Amino acid sequence: MAELPPCPLCKSTYTYEMDALLVCPECGHEWNPDESTVNEDSFIVKDSNGNILQNGDTVVTIKNLPVKGSSQSIKAGTKVRNIRLVDSDHNIDCKIDGFGAMALKSEFVKKA
Repeated sequence: MAELPPCPLCKSTYTYEMDALLVCPECGHEWNPDESTVNEDSFIVKDSNGNILQNGDTVVTIKNLPVKGSSQSIKAGTKVRNIRLVDSDHNIDCKIDGFGAMALKSEFVKKA
């Protein structure tokens, strides 16, 4: 029996074949092993509308966001320029005028 490649998303080794696809039972990801992926190590970050974000983009907050340790909050409609994407829980690093360096979740912003 040939050894199957691990899941490209969660790196699980428990993949199995289903018709022409490979399936990961842990995260549910299905992929075609014949299709070449551009970069398996890259991750995709999408905004609240499903638009793909990239480093250097400008985004706008879609709701008031409370800031830990501060009595102020980031108001809805605040424009954030020159974002940097990171692979963590809060996947946007940026600097916001009046607040300084912040980490935001992509689900609370939209691409400007």
